[in-house]
Amino acid sequence: MNTEVPAACRKAGPYVVIECPEKIPCDPCVDACPNQAISMCGSIIELPEIDYEKCTGCLVCIPRCPGLAIFVVDETPEDHSIVYIPYEFLPRPKKGDRAIGLDREGRETCEVEVTKVIDARKFDRCAIVGFSVPKDLAQEIRAIKVGE
Repeated sequence: MNTEVPAACRKAGPYVVIECPEKIPCDPCVDACPNQAISMCGSIIELPEIDYEKCTGCLVCIPRCPGLAIFVVDETPEDHSIVYIPYEFLPRPKKGDRAIGLDREGRETCEVEVTKVIDARKFDRCAIVGFSVPKDLAQEIRAIKVGE
């Protein structure tokens, strides 16, 4: 997983986290980035690399990843962090909804509040959902469970 984010970037604003689980021929994230912050050194099967000097955390790369492996984290709010994830389920959550934050293994970790839902037609049925999480879980929560 590509999760090494410089401390200065974590304090400066939203930043991308790419967690590709394996090397496969894939690179839509490279073309998606308007700032050319994502690259692949060598062949198309290499894992993406992020230039955090160029990354603005703009969210554009999230819905372009067919593996749902791109997230954006914003640790700048004082009392919580915001995690943005790809979301393909229906119905979509709404701003203000409560949900359960899930870690990478699908374990329930805490309650979260949905802060933003972007469901643009250009995202090809993959919405972006942002939710607030406790600061100490910003690097752990990667999915949500909405309703029962």
